[in-house]
Amino acid sequence: MFKIFIGLAAVVAATPTPYNPRPFSQLAKRQASYGGSSLEVDLGYSTYQGFHNASAGIDNYLGIRFAAPPIGSLRFQAPRAPVMNNSATISAMQYGATCPQTPSSGSAGVHFQSQVNASEDCLFLNVQTPSNASGPLPVLFWIHGGGYGEGNGREDLTAIMETNGNSFVGVSIQYRLGAFGFLSSDEVFRKGAVNAGLLDQHLALQWVQQYIHLFNGDPTRVTISGESAGAGSVMLQDMAYGGSLGTQLFQNSIAASPYLPMQYGYKDWEPSQAYYAFATEAGCAPNTAYGANGSTPIFECLVGKDSATLINASGTTSEMTSYGAWAFLPVTDGVFVQDLPSRQLGRGQVNGLRTLSGNNANEGVAFTPQDIKTEDDLVAYLQGLFPLFSNNDIAKVLMYYPSTNASVNMNALQFATTGDSGPTALNESSVGTGQQQRADNIYAETTFVCPSYWLAEAYSSSRYGGGEAWKYQFSIPPGYHGEDVGGYFNYPGQEFSSNFITAFQKIWGNFITSNNPSISSTIANGISSGNVTVNAASDWPPYTIYDPVQLDLNTTCPAVIGGVCVGANATNEIRLVNAYTWEGGRGMRCDFWRAIGELVPE
Repeated sequence: MFKIFIGLAAVVAATPTPYNPRPFSQLAKRQASYGGSSLEVDLGYSTYQGFHNASAGIDNYLGIRFAAPPIGSLRFQAPRAPVMNNSATISAMQYGATCPQTPSSGSAGVHFQSQVNASEDCLFLNVQTPSNASGPLPVLFWIHGGGYGEGNGREDLTAIMETNGNSFVGVSIQYRLGAFGFLSSDEVFRKGAVNAGLLDQHLALQWVQQYIHLFNGDPTRVTISGESAGAGSVMLQDMAYGGSLGTQLFQNSIAASPYLPMQYGYKDWEPSQAYYAFATEAGCAPNTAYGANGSTPIFECLVGKDSATLINASGTTSEMTSYGAWAFLPVTDGVFVQDLPSRQLGRGQVNGLRTLSGNNANEGVAFTPQDIKTEDDLVAYLQGLFPLFSNNDIAKVLMYYPSTNASVNMNALQFATTGDSGPTALNESSVGTGQQQRADNIYAETTFVCPSYWLAEAYSSSRYGGGEAWKYQFSIPPGYHGEDVGGYFNYPGQEFSSNFITAFQKIWGNFITSNNPSISSTIANGISSGNVTVNAASDWPPYTIYDPVQLDLNTTCPAVIGGVCVGANATNEIRLVNAYTWEGGRGMRCDFWRAIGELVPE
């Protein structure tokens, strides 16, 4: 990550006080109630008034506080339950403040101190619930992405709810980002909380258990979901406390392109260097003779700084990292996150019962330097990307990712692969060929694609038994990282065809409401097509080691504009494929990355 690399320090085991698993138990001291036509909901600690969307038939409650403001002495600490506020009813008609943003390296020129609507007091969630619902409904819990440094919880779930007949309640949350949520070092571990952003998510899940029934939600039927870092968060919530929570917080999880950056130990070289770099930028530089900032220890100095200084320091520190990376990321802390995902998922130690995991066809482009023309360029890139690799390790990577092109031919034809015949993603895509595509695919598989495989394998072989997994790939060209979000959150026909979005949103909806993502053949083939031929999506087999199948989600392309498949009436092309042999043996390559996980580490 950082441009200077040395060996990693050994992690020393520590056992702090476990994070309180039921912080809300003493809060609801008086009977909470649903206010009916007034759309008032009394949560015991505060009363909120929402608003009605008549055209959608959905009641909305925005900006509900689920934790005490993480400011002052609570900065860099585990989140606390909100304090009692029995004064006037609070309007829930506008989103709460977003959390301070920390852009990735390569976002130079961002003025970090002037972030509109950003505040450290940002631990809010939003609830959307069908009006006049009869009986408790399943719950979709959404965690936003953004590399653990960017993004917010202002996700409108109306479209996917409407497509599925308003059959579930939607919750979208915010969590601390950048240094505010993921500062880590031995000192932070001892005096505060590492992985504070993950603990924010965990507290929001506990809030759902305590209060979602007031919004007609069923706390026993929760599906957590996310994309990119949101899906990485889902993966880490799946793994929380060593996978020992069972179904206490959720039954199902949806992980779309789960982001797995290098996950170091909480006091390893990388997170520690980020801590000291952050402290230096904030004016809390360590001084061996007198401590930080004169006589004040670094941690206490940081707690005392103003928000603008820390926002600027967080962003500036991220600029020191390698291309497309962030400085502040989840770490292995031995308590909440107890092991590397490649190892723990391999043991089937997960929470919940089922997962729906997916990846996109072209995940790596935005995170890979687009100037890799020769194999020497590729080797130099890999040496920076994997600083713990020896020359032998690099040679092995090249063996697992063979190239048919010695260099990039700038005039070579670029096209989307079929996945199971002809050229593969090893050397070809709709945006790259040769060594460039080789690099793009290596980053994609190590960081987004293989974690989706490992999640599917973990649930199919859960140590508790009874687990199930389903796997898919979003393949509409060019299939960039993040393009799929428009498929399950936009209205049909808005970004992709009505046929495709309806099918994609029904896949999610059926998984949320009936624990199985299978959809009817009519919907899978495309409603407007009139094709009623049996489609594999109508009886979608779970993913297993002995039968590693996935759905390939694609459409025809009536037109391609700017490399993007467009066409309101595009026909769905949804088919069942072998995920292990896909793209020239992707499953085998994911096995390779799992085997060397400690050197990545992931």
